[in-house]
Amino acid sequence: MSYERSVSAPNHSLDPETVWHIDMPEIRFGRDSTEELAFQLRDLGVDEDARGLVVTDENLVDIGHADRVAGEIEDDGLSVDVYDGSEREPSVEAVTDCIEFVREEAGESGYDFYVGLGGGSCMDTAKVTRAVIANGGEPLDYVAEPTGEGEPLTESGAPLILMPTTAGTGAEISPVAILSVPEKEIKEGISSNHVRADAAVLDPTLTTTLPPDLTAKTAMDALGHAIEGYTTHEYDSLLRPTDPADRPVYAGRTPLTEMFSEKAIDLLSSNVRTAVHNGDDLEARENMLQGALFGAIAGLTAGATLCHAMAYPVGNKYHTTHGETIAVLTPASTIDYNSASDPSRFADVAEMFGVDTDGMTDREATDALKAQYIQLQRDLNVLPSGLEELAGITEEDVDWLAEQTVETQKRLLRTNPRPVTEDDVRDVFLDALNNWEET
Repeated sequence: MSYERSVSAPNHSLDPETVWHIDMPEIRFGRDSTEELAFQLRDLGVDEDARGLVVTDENLVDIGHADRVAGEIEDDGLSVDVYDGSEREPSVEAVTDCIEFVREEAGESGYDFYVGLGGGSCMDTAKVTRAVIANGGEPLDYVAEPTGEGEPLTESGAPLILMPTTAGTGAEISPVAILSVPEKEIKEGISSNHVRADAAVLDPTLTTTLPPDLTAKTAMDALGHAIEGYTTHEYDSLLRPTDPADRPVYAGRTPLTEMFSEKAIDLLSSNVRTAVHNGDDLEARENMLQGALFGAIAGLTAGATLCHAMAYPVGNKYHTTHGETIAVLTPASTIDYNSASDPSRFADVAEMFGVDTDGMTDREATDALKAQYIQLQRDLNVLPSGLEELAGITEEDVDWLAEQTVETQKRLLRTNPRPVTEDDVRDVFLDALNNWEET
């Protein structure tokens, strides 16, 4: 294996990786698993007189989900406060507000446990808050240089349970929390196993209130995790770190992640239409949440790729939601550009999408996959046709976006299955301006 074929974190030997591992929170899945929340807290060692915090947003308070979750905790004799100030695509400032709330209400040592309830933004806010309270300082202390100080997290802190109300982000099992830095028009991740939650409780009944547009958008993020996880670098094409502690959290695909990817693609692609157009269908909701979990286990262990790397500059500059950004970028990036790395693997993905590939070459199957993916987007009837419709992005905007992708998203690009230059990324952005023409 040549050095050019391999990619790695900064500190490595010139030997190929031979070890893979997987870290995962305790997972409790199923209808009305919310009713077992107190049991899960006890299982994590929470004492009888413990005081905790539910981190959520105003919408979930209004819907009643926050009261339901807090009620389950209080019925078991525990005390709980609710913080409802989480914002979409949380900024450093917004997360700092939650941290200050904790310090004011519970002191420097914080609460005895935390529950993050909501979409990825609420869960990431809870993850960063718990981590910063445990390690001290402020969020930017743990963001990589040059944006932050790049200090390592050394403590996980009090028990943290995450409860998704969307089927898509994977934040409930991810070791990464994403924060926006508006003054620099970038997004940064705090990446550490100390960010990962101790447990995830996934209850499909918490997702039935999600409106059609958000159901579709988060589903596209979940599909992105699954497809990117299945097609990223295999783990033994990466270089082995000199110290196992330096092995990146995105460490390449393995036989285990491939199995989860395959099941995720099947569940998501076959249920998303029903979930979007008939949100009360609990079976479809359950399949979507399970598919999103499996996609996250795959993609957020193996590693996201070019599509996610491109999505962060778009989202931060134009304030688009993450899922719809993934949706418009996937055909040009994950399918068109990356398929050259291994056409047969993308032909396999086409079959998972239900394409009859009999008699097709791998290239023809990949083209059919792209057509099928775009048709899925059109069937959902709530997704934009490309970057132009998404945010008014034109050819004049793509130079900056390409530069930002290459300069700020190295942690994602290191596992991309095909090398990328700034010119390559620019071309992909141009291809993604319009995925179809409205008729």
